[in-house]
Amino acid sequence: MPSPALAALDAAGLPYRVIRHGPVGSLAEAAQARGVPVPDVVKTIVVRRGADDHLFVLTPGDRVISWPKLRALLGVSRLSMPDAAAAKAATGYERGTITPFGATTAWPVIADERLRGREITLGAGEPGTAVAIDADAALAALGATVADVTDPEPER
Repeated sequence: MPSPALAALDAAGLPYRVIRHGPVGSLAEAAQARGVPVPDVVKTIVVRRGADDHLFVLTPGDRVISWPKLRALLGVSRLSMPDAAAAKAATGYERGTITPFGATTAWPVIADERLRGREITLGAGEPGTAVAIDADAALAALGATVADVTDPEPER
């Protein structure tokens, strides 16, 4: 029985490749396990707009959400990130496995423009599993709004 994410990809007719890599402790480890550069490990972040109103933001692995850019795009003054339990309630997925594909609610998707024209890897709804997929096809299937919504990852 495929995960809801894989079932949704199949239903959308999107070609993808499953990568099973087991547990990873960081984004850099995920990139290494998936055999891709860090920017191609796409983070799916659940953002709360209001009560029972969320959206997915897809960001390259080497970038973070720019809250001012995202608020301006959405025309809102306040956004927040739900805790792990609220994110699971909103999506049906545990943190670290979240993907817009097969989520329990089809929340709107905002994707950073830097994802265009590449093969990306996304969580596949289960731990240690990802899918490699053409970003443009995935964003089209999700009806994503594509815009500049990220900043470089801050230096540590």
